[in-house]
Amino acid sequence: MADKPTSFSGRADHLVTRVEQALGRHLGEPGHHPTRLHQALHYAVFNGGKRLRPLLVYATGEVLGIAPDRLDAPACAVELIHCYSLVHDDLPAMDDDDLRRGRPTLHLAYDEALAILAGDALQALAFEILGTSPMLTQPPAARGEIIAELANACGVDGMAGGQALDLAYEGCRPDIEALETMYRQKTGALIRAAVLMPCALTPELEDPACHELATFADCIGLAFQIRDDVLDVEGETATIGKPQGADQARNKATWLSLVGLDAANRRIDELAEQARACLARIDRDTEALAWLATRMVNREF
Repeated sequence: MADKPTSFSGRADHLVTRVEQALGRHLGEPGHHPTRLHQALHYAVFNGGKRLRPLLVYATGEVLGIAPDRLDAPACAVELIHCYSLVHDDLPAMDDDDLRRGRPTLHLAYDEALAILAGDALQALAFEILGTSPMLTQPPAARGEIIAELANACGVDGMAGGQALDLAYEGCRPDIEALETMYRQKTGALIRAAVLMPCALTPELEDPACHELATFADCIGLAFQIRDDVLDVEGETATIGKPQGADQARNKATWLSLVGLDAANRRIDELAEQARACLARIDRDTEALAWLATRMVNREF
């Protein structure tokens, strides 16, 4: 048997393969009845996604000493929620995007009604997986805590509320505090859930360590979204997988539109340093999360 790679970078590809295989088992073959809906689910999920949120689940598990098989359900669930959110965000009534990860968005590849149903089905499947996984029975409270964490990330204090603010701020100039609140909900809440769900499987985890992990996740989630703003201006459509300049075209409120590129990059660096400081205060091996955080805030796509 080959030795386990010493760095998380050497294991990341294997973990991506692991979660994609698990997603395939949960989704089943795309020809299941109703056939067209199942095909749409596969189109939404198997589309070249980076699987960063499942990787956060597994990386946090490594920090906490949790085996990957106990984390497959949360890893799948958080990715399905992410995929559902993208399908709905792309709809004409929301961001009205034509391109996602280099392909036509789901409502264009199929139709708008099926895109709505596909998003609904993906969200439901995420919670079905968490509710039925035999790996979430210990400790007894773990399943409920994990479900509550993910549900909170989806709701009015999470993605739904953040998307509502995003729509409300189009054509406006909110202050930076309001903008970052929106970012923490729309993007950061799911990243926070990916980090905190494994904590429910570790009841012995000290409160200070859990607090540092939560703060780490908040910093990375905010930096990740500001980096998205930067890529909307600096990135190329072929690389980022969606139209370059789309936020500007819709007159969206972004870090760049409010304070400019240099300030946005400084804020990313500041948040990345805060995230590293959080990990340094945890008396565990945090290499996995440190590597993944760097990848997320420095990404080019």
